[in-house]
Amino acid sequence: MHIVPKKIFKSEGAVSEVVDTILILGIMLIAISIIGVAGYPALQNIQEHGHTENIKQSHIVLGENINKVVFDMAPSQSVELKMYGGNALVSGTSTINVTMQTWNSSSAGLENQTFKRQMREIKHSYEETAVAYENTGVWAKYGNEGTIMVKKPGFVLSDNNMIIPVAAVMGSNGISGEGLIRVIADGGYSSVFSYENVSSVDITVKSDYYTGWENYLNETMGMQVINRDETNTTVHLRKEDFSENIDVYITHSPMKVRVE
Repeated sequence: MHIVPKKIFKSEGAVSEVVDTILILGIMLIAISIIGVAGYPALQNIQEHGHTENIKQSHIVLGENINKVVFDMAPSQSVELKMYGGNALVSGTSTINVTMQTWNSSSAGLENQTFKRQMREIKHSYEETAVAYENTGVWAKYGNEGTIMVKKPGFVLSDNNMIIPVAAVMGSNGISGEGLIRVIADGGYSSVFSYENVSSVDITVKSDYYTGWENYLNETMGMQVINRDETNTTVHLRKEDFSENIDVYITHSPMKVRVE
């Protein structure tokens, strides 16, 4: 009797193995597709968040060093920063306006005295986030989601005195890309403006980070919000509930800043 060999494509075991292999390959392809669609963006978001946190921490160091120039503790400072893309530049048109109501003993009446100066900023933009040094503080702005304070400005309010620093940043250059850069700040001639017998203080800040300034002046300095102008990125606050008249000192510190 002649026995005909059983063909492999008619073997039930072989068919089962082929089906299993196809199923496994299908599952692997689906898993790879899911990882490609969902996993990579998640990994990229984690990386971007890490870069943003590093930028914020480096700007805290930048602020601490530049404030040494602002408060006459050093003639100049040089700080190294790491860039992950985006750009770093000296720019802006931010201003601070301080109006004080003082007692004039000569006329035996109240009068207003005003101090207004430009501040400007040292800004590092990465993706949709901007981290900036502005007037002794550091701020982070997340797209249209508002501003948070990364480092407090150097304002001081005691029982009888208020100290308002004004760091005037001069310069206009910038760098984009990746790698290490250096921010150099050279101090100029600082001035102190003093005002005695002050019964109220109004501060108006025009800045891209005006919501951060509003929170700081309201929560830390105890100032009342008088007006907020979102169109012109301006906030106006007032302090007048002093137990007795105070003295106000405004330190104006111009400095030349360059990025290289």
